Amino acid sequence: MTGSASLFVLGPNTLLSAVGLLRGPDPTVPTPAERWQDARVEVVIAADRQQHDIVYCLAGLLRQSLRPESVVLIDDGGSDRDGTAQIAREFARANGLKLSVIEQTWSFGRTSTIKRQAREFKGDVQVVLDAGTVLESPDYIERCVRELYQGVGIASACGTLLPLRGHDRRRWAQSAEFARWIGQDVYLDPALRRDWLHRLLWWMGNSYRESVGAVQQRFFNRGHMALFGGIGHPVGAAVAYRRQYLKDLFDRYEPLYGDELTALPDLFIAFALSNEGYRNVQVAEVQARALGPEIQHMPQLTWRAIAAFLQSCRDFDGLLRTPLRWPRRWWRQRRDRARAQAPRWRDARRIAEAYRQPFGERLTRQQGRPIGWALFFVAIEKIAFPLGLLLLAASGWWLALALIIAAECLLSLGVLLAVSPSAPARTLLKGVLTIPLRYGLMLVELVTVVDFILRRPVRTDRRRQRDLESLEDPNT
Repeated sequence: MTGSASLFVLGPNTLLSAVGLLRGPDPTVPTPAERWQDARVEVVIAADRQQHDIVYCLAGLLRQSLRPESVVLIDDGGSDRDGTAQIAREFARANGLKLSVIEQTWSFGRTSTIKRQAREFKGDVQVVLDAGTVLESPDYIERCVRELYQGVGIASACGTLLPLRGHDRRRWAQSAEFARWIGQDVYLDPALRRDWLHRLLWWMGNSYRESVGAVQQRFFNRGHMALFGGIGHPVGAAVAYRRQYLKDLFDRYEPLYGDELTALPDLFIAFALSNEGYRNVQVAEVQARALGPEIQHMPQLTWRAIAAFLQSCRDFDGLLRTPLRWPRRWWRQRRDRARAQAPRWRDARRIAEAYRQPFGERLTRQQGRPIGWALFFVAIEKIAFPLGLLLLAASGWWLALALIIAAECLLSLGVLLAVSPSAPARTLLKGVLTIPLRYGLMLVELVTVVDFILRRPVRTDRRRQRDLESLEDPNT
């Protein structure tokens, strides 16, 4: 979640989100050219040694108002796989769910799973789920599919992602779906049989993800949705994609990267879609819950997420250069308005779609994309703010350092309380407890950036760029 998230709230992305929330969304009423009710939906579940989690994922699928045409489970555990496939078959059989299971002899990773099904599926929408994710809202898939069909420029849609806590698992274990599976027995979840120390570490990890996720998804993402019509990248645990867009993406980038997209392939996919002019959107009204790590694993996961974010920034640097191209684009738009060309172009369109952009990477290199503003400032924030705090400390400017940290903490807690109206005392407590970890992870981000620059300098090899240009349709 921290890949393209702003951990430091006192920054330009906060201003952008505030402007978006104050201005509100585009008032254009979309007139879709296709009916979302006619979409064929297929689900792929990526699993890797998750025998204690897969039943919760399938139980959430069984309650969906829009039932997919097919559900495929990819057991990517390889030679170390556990009983995920067998338990999934038993649960699906007991509940009348048509489930196809593919047990891979070798572990190929998440990229291979998404790519394979994008090519083998015949449907219109591909929903990608992690085996540790539960669709909490019964209309999760329906709302995401409906949002995808608001316009051809929307490539992916997701809901709000929350932590899957212990009492959430206990509640699902008492559901009718579990009763049909185990009969009159009581389901004893092995994942809940931890000692007090691991339960505490898990609670702390969930509290951090809940606090940071609330600010990111309910403030930053909502503001970016209103201002730019999309978000930097969807939460990878439960995303609905236009399948054809995914297939085209892999056909294009596989010759260059193979299956080595980044450590977080969902992040690369989001960047690649934005680079083509498509949009990644969030439907805030529906929710999913995902299993999270214990708090001691957060630095390692943050390192992995930031490395993937930096690699995607390097591979799609045209997106990040959007603010640098703004003056020229602004001048052109002003000139067109003066010549009264823009209104005639709008009147000529028969299909109304908010935030519509011309497609093609060539246009991204020429004028950037709206979401590039947010990505640019996220990249700047991940370098400038922790580095600035370190410089203040090294210079002995303790008063300035204390004032900046105090202002940032108060602002972050204020935003957290504003976007989490229920249980304010508990929300405030979790927010305060996560402040030290948040600042510690900022330093991890800075170290990751320095390591990335030293080990993987900015690309000067033009051959890959020429390859990208040769793959692009000259008529785009």
